[in-house]
Amino acid sequence: MDLVLLIIFLVLFLGGAFFIITTYNRFQTLKNGAQATLGQVQVALKKRLDMISQLVDSVKSYAKFEKETFEKVTELRSSVLKPQSPQGLSRIEKETRSLLGNLLLTVENYPELKTSEIVKELTQSIRNLENEIARHRYTYNNIVQEFNTKLDVFPSNLIGGMFSFTKMEYLEFGEEVEERPDVSWST
Repeated sequence: MDLVLLIIFLVLFLGGAFFIITTYNRFQTLKNGAQATLGQVQVALKKRLDMISQLVDSVKSYAKFEKETFEKVTELRSSVLKPQSPQGLSRIEKETRSLLGNLLLTVENYPELKTSEIVKELTQSIRNLENEIARHRYTYNNIVQEFNTKLDVFPSNLIGGMFSFTKMEYLEFGEEVEERPDVSWST
Protein backbone atom coordinates (compact mmCIF):
# COMPACT_ATOMS: atom_id res chain seq x y z
CA MET A 1 0.00 0.00 0.00
CA ASP A 2 2.83 2.37 0.83
CA LEU A 3 4.41 1.70 -2.56
CA VAL A 4 1.15 2.57 -4.37
CA LEU A 5 0.86 5.85 -2.45
CA LEU A 6 4.49 6.66 -3.18
CA ILE A 7 3.96 5.99 -6.89
CA ILE A 8 0.79 8.13 -6.93
CA PHE A 9 2.63 10.92 -5.10
CA LEU A 10 5.58 10.75 -7.53
CA VAL A 11 3.27 10.79 -10.57
CA LEU A 12 1.39 13.81 -9.20
CA PHE A 13 4.61 15.57 -8.25
CA LEU A 14 6.26 14.93 -11.61
CA GLY A 15 3.07 15.88 -13.47
CA GLY A 16 2.84 19.15 -11.50
CA ALA A 17 6.51 19.91 -12.05
CA PHE A 18 6.14 19.17 -15.77
CA PHE A 19 3.12 21.50 -15.98
CA ILE A 20 4.93 24.31 -14.14
CA ILE A 21 8.03 23.99 -16.31
CA THR A 22 6.16 23.84 -19.63
CA THR A 23 3.86 26.75 -18.68
CA TYR A 24 6.81 28.87 -17.53
CA ASN A 25 8.69 28.04 -20.73
CA ARG A 26 5.65 29.02 -22.83
CA PHE A 27 5.45 32.39 -21.04
CA GLN A 28 9.16 32.96 -21.69
CA THR A 29 8.82 31.89 -25.34
CA LEU A 30 5.94 34.32 -25.88
CA LYS A 31 7.77 37.13 -24.08
CA ASN A 32 10.90 36.60 -26.17
CA GLY A 33 8.85 36.35 -29.36
CA ALA A 34 7.13 39.64 -28.56
CA GLN A 35 10.47 41.35 -27.90
CA ALA A 36 11.91 40.00 -31.16
CA THR A 37 8.86 41.18 -33.10
CA LEU A 38 9.09 44.63 -31.52
CA GLY A 39 12.68 44.67 -32.73
CA GLN A 40 11.47 43.88 -36.25
CA VAL A 41 9.00 46.76 -36.03
CA GLN A 42 11.84 49.04 -34.95
CA VAL A 43 13.97 47.92 -37.90
CA ALA A 44 11.06 48.42 -40.31
CA LEU A 45 10.43 51.91 -38.92
CA LYS A 46 14.12 52.71 -39.34
CA LYS A 47 13.94 51.46 -42.95
CA ARG A 48 10.93 53.69 -43.48
CA LEU A 49 12.85 56.68 -42.10
CA ASP A 50 15.85 55.83 -44.30
CA MET A 51 13.58 55.77 -47.34
CA ILE A 52 11.93 59.01 -46.30
CA SER A 53 15.41 60.50 -46.02
CA GLN A 54 16.23 59.29 -49.54
CA LEU A 55 12.93 60.65 -50.80
CA VAL A 56 13.69 63.99 -49.11
CA ASP A 57 17.07 64.03 -50.87
CA SER A 58 15.34 63.37 -54.20
CA VAL A 59 12.71 66.01 -53.60
CA LYS A 60 14.88 68.77 -52.17
CA SER A 61 16.32 69.60 -55.56
CA TYR A 62 12.77 70.45 -56.71
CA ALA A 63 11.34 72.04 -53.61
CA LYS A 64 12.47 74.07 -50.64
CA PHE A 65 12.10 72.17 -47.41
CA GLU A 66 12.18 73.67 -44.00
CA LYS A 67 15.22 72.89 -41.89
CA GLU A 68 12.78 71.43 -39.34
CA THR A 69 11.86 68.54 -41.68
CA PHE A 70 15.49 67.43 -42.02
CA GLU A 71 16.06 67.74 -38.28
CA LYS A 72 12.94 65.71 -37.50
CA VAL A 73 13.99 62.87 -39.84
CA THR A 74 17.45 62.81 -38.25
CA GLU A 75 16.00 62.84 -34.72
CA LEU A 76 13.57 60.02 -35.47
CA ARG A 77 16.24 57.91 -37.19
CA SER A 78 18.49 58.13 -34.13
CA SER A 79 15.70 57.37 -31.66
CA VAL A 80 13.99 54.50 -33.48
CA LEU A 81 16.59 51.84 -32.66
CA LYS A 82 16.92 52.75 -29.00
CA PRO A 83 15.00 50.36 -26.75
CA GLN A 84 11.36 51.34 -27.13
CA SER A 85 8.12 50.50 -25.42
CA PRO A 86 5.05 49.91 -27.56
CA GLN A 87 3.98 53.51 -26.77
CA GLY A 88 7.36 54.85 -27.87
CA LEU A 89 7.13 53.00 -31.16
CA SER A 90 3.58 54.25 -31.62
CA ARG A 91 4.78 57.85 -31.15
CA ILE A 92 7.62 57.36 -33.64
CA GLU A 93 5.26 55.69 -36.12
CA LYS A 94 2.81 58.59 -35.88
CA GLU A 95 5.52 61.21 -36.38
CA THR A 96 7.00 59.23 -39.30
CA ARG A 97 3.59 58.91 -40.91
CA SER A 98 3.09 62.68 -40.60
CA LEU A 99 6.48 63.38 -42.19
CA LEU A 100 5.72 60.98 -45.02
CA GLY A 101 2.35 62.61 -45.63
CA ASN A 102 3.91 66.08 -45.83
CA LEU A 103 6.61 64.81 -48.15
CA LEU A 104 4.12 63.13 -50.47
CA LEU A 105 2.05 66.31 -50.56
CA THR A 106 5.13 68.17 -51.76
CA VAL A 107 5.77 65.52 -54.43
CA GLU A 108 2.17 65.93 -55.61
CA ASN A 109 2.84 69.63 -56.21
CA TYR A 110 5.68 68.89 -58.67
CA PRO A 111 4.43 66.82 -61.65
CA GLU A 112 7.94 66.30 -63.05
CA LEU A 113 9.01 64.90 -59.69
CA LYS A 114 6.12 62.42 -59.60
CA THR A 115 7.39 60.82 -62.81
CA SER A 116 11.00 60.59 -61.63
CA GLU A 117 12.18 56.95 -61.66
CA ILE A 118 13.92 57.21 -58.27
CA VAL A 119 10.80 58.67 -56.67
CA LYS A 120 8.68 55.88 -58.17
CA GLU A 121 11.07 53.24 -56.83
CA LEU A 122 11.20 54.80 -53.38
CA THR A 123 7.43 55.09 -53.14
CA GLN A 124 7.07 51.43 -54.18
CA SER A 125 9.60 50.47 -51.51
CA ILE A 126 7.72 52.53 -48.93
CA ARG A 127 4.46 50.83 -49.96
CA ASN A 128 6.08 47.41 -49.44
CA LEU A 129 7.47 48.56 -46.11
CA GLU A 130 4.02 49.68 -44.96
CA ASN A 131 2.84 46.11 -45.52
CA GLU A 132 5.83 44.75 -43.60
CA ILE A 133 5.14 47.05 -40.64
CA ALA A 134 1.49 45.96 -40.62
CA ARG A 135 2.52 42.26 -40.62
CA HIS A 136 4.96 42.75 -37.74
CA ARG A 137 2.38 44.71 -35.75
CA TYR A 138 -0.18 41.94 -36.34
CA THR A 139 2.30 39.25 -35.25
CA TYR A 140 3.31 41.18 -32.13
CA ASN A 141 -0.28 41.78 -31.09
CA ASN A 142 -1.15 38.09 -31.59
CA ILE A 143 1.75 37.07 -29.35
CA VAL A 144 0.68 39.62 -26.73
CA GLN A 145 -2.90 38.36 -26.90
CA GLU A 146 -1.81 34.77 -26.24
CA PHE A 147 0.52 35.86 -23.42
CA ASN A 148 -2.16 37.99 -21.76
CA THR A 149 -4.78 35.25 -22.17
CA LYS A 150 -2.49 32.77 -20.43
CA LEU A 151 -2.24 35.25 -17.55
CA ASP A 152 -6.04 35.42 -17.37
CA VAL A 153 -6.99 31.74 -17.52
CA PHE A 154 -6.71 29.00 -14.96
CA PRO A 155 -4.36 27.24 -14.22
CA SER A 156 -1.66 29.05 -16.21
CA ASN A 157 -2.50 32.27 -14.33
CA LEU A 158 -1.20 30.59 -11.16
CA ILE A 159 2.17 29.96 -12.79
CA GLY A 160 2.24 33.49 -14.25
CA GLY A 161 1.57 34.92 -10.81
CA MET A 162 4.17 32.66 -9.21
CA PHE A 163 6.84 34.06 -11.52
CA SER A 164 5.51 37.67 -11.47
CA PHE A 165 4.64 37.85 -15.16
CA THR A 166 2.58 40.95 -15.98
CA LYS A 167 0.38 41.70 -18.95
CA MET A 168 2.08 43.06 -22.03
CA GLU A 169 0.89 46.11 -23.95
CA TYR A 170 -0.47 45.95 -27.46
CA LEU A 171 1.26 47.87 -30.22
CA GLU A 172 -1.23 50.46 -31.36
CA PHE A 173 -0.55 52.98 -34.08
CA GLY A 174 -3.89 54.71 -33.78
CA GLU A 175 -6.72 55.29 -36.20
CA GLU A 176 -4.44 56.29 -39.04
CA VAL A 177 -3.20 52.70 -39.38
CA GLU A 178 -6.37 51.91 -41.26
CA GLU A 179 -5.41 54.52 -43.84
CA ARG A 180 -1.86 53.84 -44.96
CA PRO A 181 -0.18 56.80 -46.63
CA ASP A 182 -1.10 56.94 -50.28
CA VAL A 183 2.21 56.41 -52.02
CA SER A 184 0.79 55.63 -55.42
CA TRP A 185 -0.09 58.47 -57.67
CA SER A 186 -1.20 58.55 -61.24
CA THR A 187 1.18 59.78 -63.89
